[in-house]
Amino acid sequence: MSTTHDEDWKSPESIIKASYECISGKAGEERDWARLKTLYAPGARLIPIELATDGTSRPNMMNVDQFIESRSPFLMAENFFEWETERREDRCGSMAHVWSNYEAGRTLHGSPIRHGVNSVQLWDDGTRWWIMSITWDAIAAKKAAGL
Repeated sequence: MSTTHDEDWKSPESIIKASYECISGKAGEERDWARLKTLYAPGARLIPIELATDGTSRPNMMNVDQFIESRSPFLMAENFFEWETERREDRCGSMAHVWSNYEAGRTLHGSPIRHGVNSVQLWDDGTRWWIMSITWDAIAAKKAAGL
């Protein structure tokens, strides 16, 4: 797997596309975690809204390594592909906020098993774009898919 993808960082669209590509693949196929790590700024957070043991929803604040550790078992066991279906982007100076609607399936662009929206905050340091944080409602995504 290649970890040098300079084109990943040229725009908010390209870096978000790369993030979907990094988590997508067939069961048993190692994901390109090194590439994923290059997309996120130091200290960046991945924040799924999940169900707590008491049944309430809560944000699960993770750094990139914690995200990889938490998702690797599922992604190694299952075919899982995620792709953007629609987006809304707002920019101000060196920052951008993207609402990235997505679907996920067992094959790329196949029958959706879930869909949702990622809220992505990005920063342009003058040479490239970085993902600062990404938040998604994992509960709503599963409910929308009937899970």
